[in-house]
Amino acid sequence: MREKMYSVEEVADHLGLHVRTVRGYIRAGRLKAVRIGKQYRIAEADLEELTGRDRPAVSRPAGAAHVEVSSIVQIDGIDRAAADRLGTLVLAGVNTGEPGHQLRVQTAHDREWNRMKIVILGGAAATADVLRMLEAVLGDDNDLFVREDGDD
Repeated sequence: MREKMYSVEEVADHLGLHVRTVRGYIRAGRLKAVRIGKQYRIAEADLEELTGRDRPAVSRPAGAAHVEVSSIVQIDGIDRAAADRLGTLVLAGVNTGEPGHQLRVQTAHDREWNRMKIVILGGAAATADVLRMLEAVLGDDNDLFVREDGDD
């Protein structure tokens, strides 16, 4: 049996929200969605999860453990524009991940200290993928951000 899928517009209308608000929920990881082309589709179960309706419990095989990781990544010497680009990159990577490997990600930038923090919550494998991506993007050969001391 196929699960009903909703467009962003249908979800916004159903919840009495603006379309931008629903897209913000998706980008922030509050609402799970699948991107098909340039459009998002939201499963009925994910919509119910957002609204707090009861769903049948997911059964796990006996002895199967659920692992969740929380990580905080701190990046020093990054200006606001670069932090915005990096945050967009991370959120885009997380939102295009495989179903069942959803992460919750939040980013914050401190202008005074030129510091960015990325908080990642979710499965160990998916978190490791994001950390590897950050390591690749922030390597010494990348011009994503400019260091304050002028080193290249």
